[in-house]
Amino acid sequence: MRTPENLAEILTLEAIEVNLFRGVSPNDGFPRIFGGLVIAQALTAAYKTVPDRICHSLHAYFIRPGDVNAPVLYEVERARDGGTFTTRRVAAIQHGEQIFNLACSFQTPEEGLKHQMGMPDAPDPESLPTEAEYLRSLGEEVHPRFVKMAEHPRPVDLRWVDPQHPTKPVPKSSTKQVWMRARAPIGDDVRLQQCALAYASDMAFMESALRPHGLIWTTPGLQAASLDHAMWFHHPFDFNDWILFSQDSPSASQGRGLVRGQMFSRDGKLMASVAQECLMRVRKG
Repeated sequence: MRTPENLAEILTLEAIEVNLFRGVSPNDGFPRIFGGLVIAQALTAAYKTVPDRICHSLHAYFIRPGDVNAPVLYEVERARDGGTFTTRRVAAIQHGEQIFNLACSFQTPEEGLKHQMGMPDAPDPESLPTEAEYLRSLGEEVHPRFVKMAEHPRPVDLRWVDPQHPTKPVPKSSTKQVWMRARAPIGDDVRLQQCALAYASDMAFMESALRPHGLIWTTPGLQAASLDHAMWFHHPFDFNDWILFSQDSPSASQGRGLVRGQMFSRDGKLMASVAQECLMRVRKG
């Protein structure tokens, strides 16, 4: 039995054959597999075939909803092993069909030119309530089931700087900040660290595109889903400590919204960048 709060356990894969691995999804009460889990497990599968290089970028498409009651097979294609860069493609398969595919590139570490954008001001994570504490503070404004969901064991601790009200949402700026860290220790292996952060990169992300419209996940008629996901790793990091996920949504049109994010360590170093396009439709009647 895998511990719901332990990312290292959740991301563990079973080797089935050369280039073929199997992962499972913890039953977290949702009908579909969490997209971040598939991203992270696919990257884990790719790493099984890349012993000596570190991922610097990944690009993925969500194709079909994942079934939480079935295992996921990850088939790795060894696209290229070059002098400096290694390329892998990973297909996630359930019931004989692709639900997700990933392309990722790995590089031998090297020195080069350096610059980065500055970290925005943000309150300390310790000064912010947990999701459950925030919901409990709203008292009778929130149905107990929302509090119960927030209290469900999760592998990532989230602290929102400006959370949307769960029952009385209002239009807000798409600029948003969320602190996050692994709940259970995940060690210092850079590969596991990257896979863990890839898991977390799909959390509290799409909501940035919903905020300007005063929408939340439970808005009647809302149809929302991740369409694709991209991530760039700039520096090694420690996800055992807090990471600031600073986000914005520059555009929404034609039933799709774009979200962007930068991930900073507490000392202001830019660790990773993320982008995602999401489906967001509101059906009338």
